[in-house]
Amino acid sequence: MRCGNLILALCLMAAPHPALAQAKHPVTGREIAGVMGMGGADWLVRPEREMEESPDKALDALAIAKGSTVADIGAGVGYFTWRLAERVGSSGKVYANDIQPRMLEKLKLNIAARGWNNVETVLGTEDDPKLPAGRIDLILLVDVYHEFSQPQRMLARMRDSLKPEGRLVLLEYRKEDPSVPIRFEHKMTVAEVRAEIEPEGFRFEKNLDALPRQHILVFRRR
Repeated sequence: MRCGNLILALCLMAAPHPALAQAKHPVTGREIAGVMGMGGADWLVRPEREMEESPDKALDALAIAKGSTVADIGAGVGYFTWRLAERVGSSGKVYANDIQPRMLEKLKLNIAARGWNNVETVLGTEDDPKLPAGRIDLILLVDVYHEFSQPQRMLARMRDSLKPEGRLVLLEYRKEDPSVPIRFEHKMTVAEVRAEIEPEGFRFEKNLDALPRQHILVFRRR
């Protein structure tokens, strides 16, 4: 399935989860979006994504050092994972996390096709990414935090996995901009993100305004 700009919003329709039909974040009242299912896997690697999201520019802005240990949460089929694997190099490591086994199966194929052996897949749960404690330099969440059904528990576990002063980075489509062609519940404002993340043991560092449609929001572990 290939999706052009005119139907981009439809491509983000998630597989419905009955328990989440009316779920809202307890702090902001934000509606929690459903998780994208395997039916959206092709959309995750659409050619248009380079122009729409500038993934390499996003990672350039984060200045990820060789030898780093990073985690790609909600990695899907690996669109950012293989880019992270290249950036951390053979001396680094990438934990590729998802809660859907079929996504991880496809991710493994995509990583193997690119010859990287520094990626470990991790099947997480809705309240625990199953990352090793105190080992991670950077946790990256690309268009996924807004889908967490247990955001506060996930943040607690992710905080535990970070090294002291480790970074938590969220890429989220700008809800402030009505021209961004994404379903409303799949976008977030800077104010919403900060209101939800900061009380969970994180310090807001900066918003990198480098992408055409997304915020890059950087937090540090407190």
